[in-house]
Amino acid sequence: MARLTVDGDALRQPQQTQFELAGWIDTAPFEDLVGLKIEEAAEGKAVLTLPFRVKLAMGGGFMHGGAITTLADTAVAMAIKALLPPGTIFATTELTTRFLAPVKQGLVTATAMVRGPEGRTFYGEAKITDESGGEAALFTSIFRIARGQGFDD
Repeated sequence: MARLTVDGDALRQPQQTQFELAGWIDTAPFEDLVGLKIEEAAEGKAVLTLPFRVKLAMGGGFMHGGAITTLADTAVAMAIKALLPPGTIFATTELTTRFLAPVKQGLVTATAMVRGPEGRTFYGEAKITDESGGEAALFTSIFRIARGQGFDD
């Protein structure tokens, strides 16, 4: 198996099985690295937060759009996980982020909700707000459950 080292962490090619995590709703290694926190996840809804940090900023001093999109995408994923049996494998297949205002500081919140499944498909939305409650971005996505897990096509 190919092996790379970055900042002392060994990176391996993805395995065929899902990562073993402390709990089904817990974050994955990437989300933990970024600093996401799951505030709540139940019944197809989730709220996640991410503190503004310089390491998540772009050159102009605002939070990077990729960090905001990561927050929103993960919030939708946690809302989906709250509806599925533990261990179900699924992935984002389409996403759109519409940026409304820059984030300059403080805690950023993503409030997500999903509908589905419709066959193997979930449709998700998230609203991203800054610390003062102002809308920073709107996010929409489509997720698909991997085949062979008991969901209709």
